[in-house]
Amino acid sequence: MLQPTPRKTQQLGRRFWLTRRRVQLIGALLIASVPPLLWRFAFTPQAIDVATGNTFLANLVAVVIAFWVRLSIEPYPGIRSSTVILPTAAVAHGSVLAFFFFTRLPYDRFAFLAGFLLHVAWFYLIYFLVQRRVRLRIGVVPIGDLSRLLGIDTVTWVELNEPSVDQLRRRFDAVVADFGADLPPAWEAFLADVALAGMIVYQAKPLEESLTGRVRIDHLSENSFGSLLPARGYFHFKSALDWLTAVLLLPIITPVMLLAALAVLLDDGRPIFFRQVRIGHRGRRFKVTKFRTMRVSADEPTDTRQALMTDAIDPRVTRVGAFLRKSRIDELPQLFNILLNQMSWIGPRPEAHQLSSWYVAELPFYRYRHVVKPGISGWAQVNQGHVAEVALVHEKLHYDFYYIKYFSPWLDLLIVFKTVKTMLSGFGAR
Repeated sequence: MLQPTPRKTQQLGRRFWLTRRRVQLIGALLIASVPPLLWRFAFTPQAIDVATGNTFLANLVAVVIAFWVRLSIEPYPGIRSSTVILPTAAVAHGSVLAFFFFTRLPYDRFAFLAGFLLHVAWFYLIYFLVQRRVRLRIGVVPIGDLSRLLGIDTVTWVELNEPSVDQLRRRFDAVVADFGADLPPAWEAFLADVALAGMIVYQAKPLEESLTGRVRIDHLSENSFGSLLPARGYFHFKSALDWLTAVLLLPIITPVMLLAALAVLLDDGRPIFFRQVRIGHRGRRFKVTKFRTMRVSADEPTDTRQALMTDAIDPRVTRVGAFLRKSRIDELPQLFNILLNQMSWIGPRPEAHQLSSWYVAELPFYRYRHVVKPGISGWAQVNQGHVAEVALVHEKLHYDFYYIKYFSPWLDLLIVFKTVKTMLSGFGAR
């Protein structure tokens, strides 16, 4: 990323107040609620009634919800504000709209839509004026194992020469240190002073995980495994939510699946579905169901390693199959796996039984990914795409372990947003 020129830095300094969270929130509250109210009052003052008041409050609530969701999602790696502004605003205003629908309370449709558009416009204005040009500048305590962290090029790293707080003023956004190293007393006192001064002090390993979206598994200890236990409360809540969502979406998805089944039949005949034994939660086997996207040859074995892997350009993929894979429509029959409590909407992708057996023999800790339910989409899929080679699967484990360690509704919501983007772009399809 290019560094700002001195002139740009000066301009950003003048606009720095726009990066403050309270300024962004207060501005959004005012812009999303007041102009629609003034517009209605200016042209039709007699229309200021209960519906208008409800809409004024609804826009305020939607802004707060969207802001809260954004603050919960943006700390995850690889997230730019521009990618979550519209989805979070849509989710927030959609939730409020659903409330109006079920309660039958009156509201002003024009003012509500205007509030949504102004809400989105405000945050995009902030993004284009300031946030897209901001690059974190982090001071580094030069002791310990920091080579992997300093290799991340999305942050400006500056090695600190001495343990002095004075050198930090207005120069850095945070400080990072390897707490596993044997830090001299002067540097330990320095980190304490930095924290007391109100500046963020990062530990090297969690910061690396946050910036890369991966958990290193080369040297996992028993303490590392303890931190990789997913929250059981959310696990059970998520299972119930998965099932309920699948039931609600079944009438909507069924017509799409019928059209896809007809397309497969007309393009390449039977069978329409592809079924395969895969490994699920706690290592249990189950049969996954997808639309068939590849030609079936009686002369080719289907249980060899090569047959179970799909190349980037695979001649076995049919014309309709290529579209189904790119759009992810081929995954829709797994809705029934969710209804059978075998899968989740979000989670590590389940591997074929044979592939899983090979990976377990070749990759340490591979089986630990089964501590959560497999999913139709997952953190590795939206960041890495489809992979099958051992080296890339090892890298995928880093993403899977990150998902398990930071298992939360916010990470799941972020994966949903990124999955929609993936479906539109076709990223990682094979």
